[in-house]
Formats: sequence, structure tokens, C-alpha cells
Amino acid sequence: MPTPSSALPKTIAVVRMATAVFFLFFGEYKVAGPDFAHGGFQQYLQGYIQESAVGFFKLFLSGVVFPHAVFFGYVVGVVELAIGTSLLLGLWVRPASVLGAVYMICLTLATWWDPGHGVPMWHYFGSELNHLPLLLLFVIFFAADAGQVWGLDQKHPR
Repeated sequence: MPTPSSALPKTIAVVRMATAVFFLFFGEYKVAGPDFAHGGFQQYLQGYIQESAVGFFKLFLSGVVFPHAVFFGYVVGVVELAIGTSLLLGLWVRPASVLGAVYMICLTLATWWDPGHGVPMWHYFGSELNHLPLLLLFVIFFAADAGQVWGLDQKHPR
């Protein structure tokens, strides 16, 4: 029976690769077809800007992202594909984890007010269950240097 210390890195590697599959699916449809970048992303942005984004982030979305929504729609897909590829291969996992954490923070800032204003605090965290667990996984992948097990980041002895 493996000791807990030897099982943990392998468990993190499996979770890293499973998370990669999600990001590959997320990114693939955004990049492979025009629907997301040429319409779907703009609809998300309008909802974020009108209803759910945190104040300063709302200004960023309306002033920087929305005027170039097609470009940023494809950027979102490419970022998701890059994160997924990196996690799957175990290559550059730490930089990909930082990118993934920043991405999850951006999504959290864009959707924070979804439950409305003035509701109990737990509603906000409850509505962020799409983003906050992934943010925490990226923190774990970074801290564990998750590409070291079953990944191309693995240091090979000379």
C-alpha cells in the first residue's frame, strides 16, 4: 500500500490532467467555431457590464475588452487551450497555474454580483462555485509544482 506522501503527488497529477481536459473542451469550441468570438462573448460581456461585474472591473470590461470583443473572444479560447495543453502535458505547469488563477479571478470579478446586491455573503461565494474551486486547484498545482509527476516538467537525473 502506498504511503500518503507517495500517493499525494500522483493524485495531484491525475487531478491536473483531469482539469486539463475541461480546459481543452472549454477552449476548443471557442477557437474552432466563430459563434463564441462573434456573438456569444459579447452577450456574456453585456451581462457582466450591465449586471454582475465588480465596479472597477466593469470599467475595464466596457472600456478595453468590449470594443475589441472578437479579438478577446479568441484570446479567451486560446488561453483556455494553452492552460489545458500545459496541464495535460505537465509542461510549464507553474506559469499555466498563474495564468489560470488570474483567469479565474477575472471571471470571479466579472460575475461577483450575479446574486444581486445586499444578499447574504454566502450567496456570492455560492454563485462562484464555477470559479473558486478551479482557482484553488491552480494554487495547489503551483505550490505542488504539479508537472514534476507524470509531466514534462519532471527533472531528469543526468
